[in-house]
Amino acid sequence: MSVLIYIENWEGKFKKSTFEAISYASAIATNNKTSLIAISIGNVHENELLAIAKYGVDKILNVNSSTLKNFINQAYASIVAQAVINFNSDIVILSNTFSGRGLAPRIAAKLSAGLADNVIGLPNQINNKFIVKKFVFSGKAIANLELASKIKVISLSLNSYKIIENEKVAVIEDFNPQLVGNDFLAVIKEIIRSTDKVSLPDAEIVVSGGRGLRGPENWKMLEELADVLGGALACSKPVSDAGWRPHNEHVGQTGISVSPNLYIAVGISGAIQHLAGVTSSKVIVVINRDPEAPFFKVADYGIVGDAFDVIPKFIQAVKNYKALA
Repeated sequence: MSVLIYIENWEGKFKKSTFEAISYASAIATNNKTSLIAISIGNVHENELLAIAKYGVDKILNVNSSTLKNFINQAYASIVAQAVINFNSDIVILSNTFSGRGLAPRIAAKLSAGLADNVIGLPNQINNKFIVKKFVFSGKAIANLELASKIKVISLSLNSYKIIENEKVAVIEDFNPQLVGNDFLAVIKEIIRSTDKVSLPDAEIVVSGGRGLRGPENWKMLEELADVLGGALACSKPVSDAGWRPHNEHVGQTGISVSPNLYIAVGISGAIQHLAGVTSSKVIVVINRDPEAPFFKVADYGIVGDAFDVIPKFIQAVKNYKALA
């Protein structure tokens, strides 16, 4: 028995979500008195792999291949499934990123395993059963899910588990899976990044604007607020539909779901479709001049006021705080 975690990399680097998932997997391995094996796919430098050991990994399987540099769903799922079988793993952990959401069900199907996605806490173990909490209904509710299968696949919701260092001396071992033509039916030929700013799914702080900003020309103050906070910029669906902001910034049920540590909503009324994509945020701050705006009902902090008065003061306050730090 062992715990196996797929450690996702972005251009050879590991992000915060990877370290969260490793810390989570390490805790499960410790609770079960077993080893934690990590598998990395793609071109990752040895120093990056060794840094993973700081979070409780015993062994690192390295699949280093130029043909696997870009994410290939079918091939990556086959590789992880083969590693599970070869190393007799009965618990598989992934981060619930875009890639993780595609991989987890494929891996579970290949292994006839039980699957729990978007999980938000450590499992409650009763004999061979795992009971886990997970987000359902677009994050509006939490369900208890029981996994009774021999092999269990769990994907961890972003920002739902703290990073914990548990340094070990990890061994790096080359892993050479057997892949077939069907594993490469659909491949990514090229990735073009639209921006070098913080991406929405990875952001710990998100500043989001709605129709209350009155027009695209008024977005500069939100851009400045996001910059001084080190966060990402987002918008409501009516804003992207109107062409004020690009659709890749649209947050909500039909857009991107986010779960940052801090979500700041400016001039957004709080329609149910928007709330569905943000309610898993740890802290929600709402700025709106309408005291009856529905968003205030789910806010941790609320400011009733005109954004054009509040935001410049907010920006200056953050700058003043940073100057003292």
